[in-house]
Amino acid sequence: MSTALVSMARAPLPSPPLPPPAADPVRGAIGHLLSRGYSLPCSTAAQAFIQLVQPTSRFQLALDVLLPLLDPHAPSEVRSQADMLPAADDDGPERQAAQRILVSFILYYLYSPHPIAINPFKSALFVTFIAEREKAVNAASVGDVSPNEQLVWVLWKILKGDGSDIGPYSPSTLATSPLPPKLRATNLLLDNTLYVNETDLNDFTQDSQRNINTNTPTTTVTAETDSANERVAHAIKLLLDARKRVLSLSEQRIVLPSMASVASARLITPFDLPSIVTHNPTLAHPLFVALLSTTTSADAADLSLPSPFLDVLPTLPPTLPSFDLMGRLLRDPTTAADGTTSVADLVRSEVLGRFILECINWLDHAEIQEKEGLVNDDRFAMGVQHLCRFYTSLIKLGIVDPMSDEDTAEMSHFSLRHSRFEEANALYRMLAAVRM
Repeated sequence: MSTALVSMARAPLPSPPLPPPAADPVRGAIGHLLSRGYSLPCSTAAQAFIQLVQPTSRFQLALDVLLPLLDPHAPSEVRSQADMLPAADDDGPERQAAQRILVSFILYYLYSPHPIAINPFKSALFVTFIAEREKAVNAASVGDVSPNEQLVWVLWKILKGDGSDIGPYSPSTLATSPLPPKLRATNLLLDNTLYVNETDLNDFTQDSQRNINTNTPTTTVTAETDSANERVAHAIKLLLDARKRVLSLSEQRIVLPSMASVASARLITPFDLPSIVTHNPTLAHPLFVALLSTTTSADAADLSLPSPFLDVLPTLPPTLPSFDLMGRLLRDPTTAADGTTSVADLVRSEVLGRFILECINWLDHAEIQEKEGLVNDDRFAMGVQHLCRFYTSLIKLGIVDPMSDEDTAEMSHFSLRHSRFEEANALYRMLAAVRM
């Protein structure tokens, strides 16, 4: 027995279990970028990827992590490398589209100094373009709209070599922005031979380069053109920032001269405008004028008025920035996109009546909230005063006919109900005096 005890004592003890390997911090950072970077400009997110990953590891990481995300039907364990991302089945269509747009741009951006023809991920991007375009065309044939229409357009831009044009815009903006009819998937075509024959870097021969140069018109970019494009890109980035913060005077001076070019990009959506009006009212008037008067080749055939951007104006609250914007638009002689109507006439006929009615409704709701003690500020009183002053100025400028019951009925009742305010009392007396 003692011999057995000695042998047991001499036996090696079992080694303790090894701790689990630590998660790769780089992949964790990339996962955070891919799951949270939808609101960043595409170029900013791509630059962040480049800064996070060493040059020698970028291709492999893009192959392991980014490329599977282009395919929404890939296994969840592939799409969630090292548990970095939620499974695709849990993502909504807009989130998934924004993620795939971001991934597509990063794959393009990694090799953006070189022609798209020698991008090693070109074939994968093209296969995704073909598959998603086919789905979009099938959906359009039955009167439906594919949720990946915007992805098809982004891939089309990238494969045409124009990926830099979408750099200033965020994936979420690109995924939710409506496309003009001419940019729908059914109208986006690519030459298959440019993307199928050369499947890797070694196949990019002088003959294929000559074929690409033959089929693609060459354009000479001068230093002046390049500088102008850089200014426009900077202005677009600042205008996107204007949705969230007040731009400095120097930043506004950069945006204002490029406003027409910014508007022609058509990536400022109606949903962006209220926040821009709130944070940067001085930019609101030139931006609206540019959006209403600028025509691009993409929408030249669809000049039906009124513009969807006009629908934003009635939703603005009755504040000084809103009334200042409306006053400027109602006096602006710039010709609208149809070439015959001025901005002033367009706003007066399509917006002014709805704007006044929505202001009254907004103030009625604010009055109820004040009586119920839900708010403790003076938004109602100030709103009544601003609205009455605004309407009085419209009468003095001849924009509103005080003799027209159709135009003035709502404001007559409103000013009478709130005649305890000096401005409302003065407006009611002005309207009543005209009818005597």
